[in-house]
Amino acid sequence: MTSGTRTTAEPAAVARTFAKEELRCVDALWRAANYLSVGQLYLMDNPLLTEPLSARQIKPRLLGHWGTTPGLNLVYAHLNRLIVAHDVNMMYVIGPGHGGPALFANTWLEGSYSENYPEVPRDAEGMRTLFRQFSFPGGVPSHVAPQVPGSIHEGGELGYSLAHAYGAAFDNPDLVVACVVGDGEAETGPLATSWHANKFLDPVGDGAVLPILHLNGYKIANPAVLARIPREELDALLRGYGYAPHYVVGDDPPTVHRRMAATLEEILAEIRRIQHAARTGRADGVRPRWPMLVLDTPKGWTGPHTVDGVPVEGTWRAHQVPLARVREDPEHLRLLGEWMRSYRPEELFDPAGRPRPEVLALVPEGDRRMGANPHANGGLLVRDLRLPDFRGHAVVVDKPGCCLSEPTRTLGRWLAAVIESNADNRDFRLFGPDETASNRLDPVYRVTDKQWQGEIHAVDEHLGRSGRVVEVLSEHLCQGLLEGYLLTGRHGLFDCYEAFIHVVDSMFNQHAKWLETARRLGWRRPVPSLNYLLTSHVWRQDHNGFSHQDPGFVDLVMNKKPEVIRVYLPPDANTLLSVADHCLRSRDYVNVIVAGKNHGPDWLGIEDAVLHCTRGLGIWEWASNDDGHPDVVLACAGDAPTLEVLAAASLLREHLPELKVRVVNVVDLMRLQPDTAHPHGLADREFDAIFTTDRPIIFAYHGYPWTVHRLTYRRTNHGNLHVRGYTEEGTTTTPFDMLVRNDMDRFRLVIDVLDRVPGLGARTARLRQRMRDRRIRHGQWVRRHGEDPPEVRDWCWRW
Repeated sequence: MTSGTRTTAEPAAVARTFAKEELRCVDALWRAANYLSVGQLYLMDNPLLTEPLSARQIKPRLLGHWGTTPGLNLVYAHLNRLIVAHDVNMMYVIGPGHGGPALFANTWLEGSYSENYPEVPRDAEGMRTLFRQFSFPGGVPSHVAPQVPGSIHEGGELGYSLAHAYGAAFDNPDLVVACVVGDGEAETGPLATSWHANKFLDPVGDGAVLPILHLNGYKIANPAVLARIPREELDALLRGYGYAPHYVVGDDPPTVHRRMAATLEEILAEIRRIQHAARTGRADGVRPRWPMLVLDTPKGWTGPHTVDGVPVEGTWRAHQVPLARVREDPEHLRLLGEWMRSYRPEELFDPAGRPRPEVLALVPEGDRRMGANPHANGGLLVRDLRLPDFRGHAVVVDKPGCCLSEPTRTLGRWLAAVIESNADNRDFRLFGPDETASNRLDPVYRVTDKQWQGEIHAVDEHLGRSGRVVEVLSEHLCQGLLEGYLLTGRHGLFDCYEAFIHVVDSMFNQHAKWLETARRLGWRRPVPSLNYLLTSHVWRQDHNGFSHQDPGFVDLVMNKKPEVIRVYLPPDANTLLSVADHCLRSRDYVNVIVAGKNHGPDWLGIEDAVLHCTRGLGIWEWASNDDGHPDVVLACAGDAPTLEVLAAASLLREHLPELKVRVVNVVDLMRLQPDTAHPHGLADREFDAIFTTDRPIIFAYHGYPWTVHRLTYRRTNHGNLHVRGYTEEGTTTTPFDMLVRNDMDRFRLVIDVLDRVPGLGARTARLRQRMRDRRIRHGQWVRRHGEDPPEVRDWCWRW
């Protein structure tokens, strides 16, 4: 079938130039992978079928998916032929969720699996282990997971494959990333957006992505949308996305092999023409129309045609295990034997279970094997970023709170230096959904553009064909591109409005699970951490209102394994610099940084900031007057809570100078946990020394109050802990009114102290009333003037 037309003609005259022997070897490799895939679904023993199948050789629980597997095996075999013929540096990303049998089979055949798992050699015993371990207790999952060599994509959830592929291709100019998109996966929101990633791929400095839309017709129980629309409509859709689609359609193996080989030759030639024109200055300046492949083959191809009198191949019934009662039904057992023998295993494996030379004739060698490509184990290639000393970008703090700055703008100036320092190795990118300037990181535009391959108009700013910033208004796509970039060994930062990072909750889950699993695999090398910068946060979304006010992402993050998760709430510009430097140096973590973009007080000079961030939390002696014996501890985590706690401490000094107040600031939220629960946790004796064992603790927290209780419930003094935070009271109002509405304002904190310190209640009744009156007067003021009163707006630390 030629590019973009519905015809049975074979693509180009080269379709018949392939030697019969070459296509015979491709077919042998495909049949071998299919045989191994079926064996993984069903068998515990008798891997070479050297004796009649019996029920005792069948797994008691049949778990796995067959429907997509033969198509995935076909693509793998033909990509191998292309790699060998043209020495292509190629990765393979699988989108169909449970395509695990295909990847386990192909990496075992090429040898990369046995190299990483010597206990699964390429012989009969290794084949038996390969079969038995699949979807089996203590074994491997049914989807493409970190355990599979050559994978960077967790197949447990659909929608992210194409974004990962494009992220892998960024800044890898000689890499071709083949990405199979299932027709079911193509219905997901993230995947639908990911088609637009071609608008950001630079043919000069980036590699190429080959999307392969696998149309096999069905999902679990329903037809796939793209498989049921007219071919002309599908073609128009894909061309509308900016691709040049090529089609391979059929169910006759010899014919499909010829068409597939010829089509991939044509596609590779197109990719190289596009790159050559761009890299030699001969391109016309128009965004290239990259080729893609549409593979239309039956679901469950080569499996049972009918079972129990109903059609299976080419229907939704082939999605999982076509023969579901093999242990109980002799007819199903007989059909399984016929099915596996249809691949003629005696032609594929010798008596010892080793793949025969014909099967391996077109398997690449060394790093050219897709299961051994170093980019798919990015820690093998990762280089440390050149990080300029952030101290040179610090704000000067002569006295705590005496001056104001925008923390993220300060960070932006340092990130510009980071980009400049790594200009030659191109190992760092900034990703965000159209918010880089809004989040005050726009100083980076002094040294880089936003990468953009579309039209550029005279009024546009900072758009260029090659840049270190990728902005697209899809949190899904930003996350997916960054994940692909990190897993192939590069570094990055994702900045986002705090409330809308929830769009990628599920993507974060999958990446965190990937890291958790990969850390347990000795052959997977550590990769750069996934770094989130959450700003435009809940306490300064007063103008946008309730829809933009949600600090709950941190709560989700904390559900993951402590070995992977880090959460930081720097209270000012200098602590943000120190935290960001630490995060960009780290490996195998998910780092969440929550920081404000608006003008706020600078509390710590840079050296004090470094010390404080290194400790993770600490007593601010300059703000405390407890002389080592506090009556109350005022604790805070986050920039707005820090300001309110210090304002409350100031009020207490003014009105109750005899009260001994200790101020504690928390930067690393995980320090609140015991050291037995998190690597950053604080030992009980240290926690008790700082927070005391018997004094009231008033804690102002950036997010939901119960989060702090969750982290500290095992501490000695938890019964005296009272937490203020966001309680889902939001609207369009002033910044301070947001605090009042959620009972985290300075006046409410003072009242909390009066209510909880023994002996203060009766004798401080007047002060308590004055604090309540100031809250009331504040509400009247903002409704009259539309802004916070000067006493709040212009407050500064004076002690």
